Amino acid sequence: MPRTLEGQITMEKTPSYFVTKEAPRRLCTMNCRTKLIVVVRDPVTRAVSDYTQTLSKQPGLPSFQSLALKNTSTGLVDTSWSAVRIGLYAKHLENWLKHFPLSHFLFVSGERLVSDPAGEMGRVQDFLGLKRVVSDKHFYFNQTKGFPCLKKPEGSSRPRCLGKSKGRPHPQISPEVLQRLRDFYRPFNIRFYQMTGQDFGWD
Repeated sequence: MPRTLEGQITMEKTPSYFVTKEAPRRLCTMNCRTKLIVVVRDPVTRAVSDYTQTLSKQPGLPSFQSLALKNTSTGLVDTSWSAVRIGLYAKHLENWLKHFPLSHFLFVSGERLVSDPAGEMGRVQDFLGLKRVVSDKHFYFNQTKGFPCLKKPEGSSRPRCLGKSKGRPHPQISPEVLQRLRDFYRPFNIRFYQMTGQDFGWD
């Protein structure tokens, strides 16, 4: 990390820290006062999105169902598949809470980031002790991608939107498989709501 002067905030982002077992200890060794922002979304939707992204890079990938379930007749979910394992947010948070207090975390709803980007960004700015600068006027809804994008910044010729890998249509997946995943995640989601004090409204 670069040196940070008084009055500056240094940020880094990666989806892998939250689910990497060694990350909390390593980060605390560097600085236990670090503030942590975790964006979470419905773990079923997240798993399908993860699969869709991998499928775009590996077209010969087995079906979602064959990867998500150990056995289709019993419906046993395969937690060794990373797309499934990542959504066990309560388990990952337990690991982090061994090194950081809950007050150091802000949990951002991925769904609300789409439906109310300015509202969620307001929470982020408050959490970081920043003046609220980013507001509704900075976003527009991109119909093609299906989520908000940043409007054109001063001195730039075009708006800022997430890359081609985001906003892809998801493949058709059996409702029974999706329901099996919802049932599987439910107790983990409830535990996560209890731990964070936030109900994300995932079924």
